[in-house]
Amino acid sequence: MNQSARSAWCREHGVYPTELETWKQDAIGGLGDPRETESVTVKQERRRIKELERELHRKDKALAETAALLVLSKKLSAIFHDGEDA
Repeated sequence: MNQSARSAWCREHGVYPTELETWKQDAIGGLGDPRETESVTVKQERRRIKELERELHRKDKALAETAALLVLSKKLSAIFHDGEDA
């Protein structure tokens, strides 16, 4: 496609010629051989995220349990202190 035809097409579709060139370079770059190292890295990152989410969930449960025990101990303390004053 020559320059004038490309410019006309871009105006017709509301696209800047620089965007068209960027898309072309991205498409050409994506046609290369898949990189196994990237897929390994992605798998490792997903595994790490899963581990961190598991750890976060465990810590959230422990925090909730500790908060519940604290509330119960305060209530128990308030009940017995009220009974001793009488």
